Amino acid sequence: MTDRVVPEPERRRRRPTKQGTVLSEQVIVETALRLLGRHGAEALTVRRLGAALGADPSALYRYFHSTDDLLLAITDELIAQAQHGWRATGDWQADLRDIGLRIHAAYQAHPQAALLAAYRTTGRSNETRAVETILGLLRGAGFPDGEAVRFYHAFVDQALSFAALDAAVAALPAPARAADLSVWQARYAQLPASTHPNIAATAHLLIGDMRLSGYPLALDLLLSAVAARLPRSASAQVGPERSKE
Repeated sequence: MTDRVVPEPERRRRRPTKQGTVLSEQVIVETALRLLGRHGAEALTVRRLGAALGADPSALYRYFHSTDDLLLAITDELIAQAQHGWRATGDWQADLRDIGLRIHAAYQAHPQAALLAAYRTTGRSNETRAVETILGLLRGAGFPDGEAVRFYHAFVDQALSFAALDAAVAALPAPARAADLSVWQARYAQLPASTHPNIAATAHLLIGDMRLSGYPLALDLLLSAVAARLPRSASAQVGPERSKE
């Protein structure tokens, strides 16, 4: 793709494609997500997208500067899905926990896209709305601006790091994923207590726990640590406000 994006009012296609699809940014992004889910990163090409949409590949130039521009739009769409239906409750810790879990779930729903998107910064509308919301929760809780920014950074990096890690697992072929999990039973559970007393004592727990994401617990630990840093004066002010709601 090249730098030939046409302004929004001028790029609306009056005629549907061969498959009856009227092109738009949203349609292209949704199609790209489906292709990524089926074929991985190699699906993100103008040729494949054009074929899937039933459109000449050059038509995509009217919507995106490049495949990287499209990837940023895909990233922003994942962020939009994470925010869909979210409502603040007035409890900043509960609200941040909900946001974190929503981010993780949205990325896990599209693991192949998550592998490409988790480390990108888009500057687009959905991302900026998320940044504003998270910073607002932290500042509203009473954290000074410097602390709010540092905690925002840790919160988002943790969510996206786990999203990428768990997406990498989900994107593995089923046989490879099953083989990885079987190692806990086939190898770790067989280690003798004489040489590996700690593993032997907990192997039955490891087998079950390592099948799950560590993110929910890591998120709770982070939020507990953040709450412990809340200035006492802010804690005193926040409490009565919550009791009035």
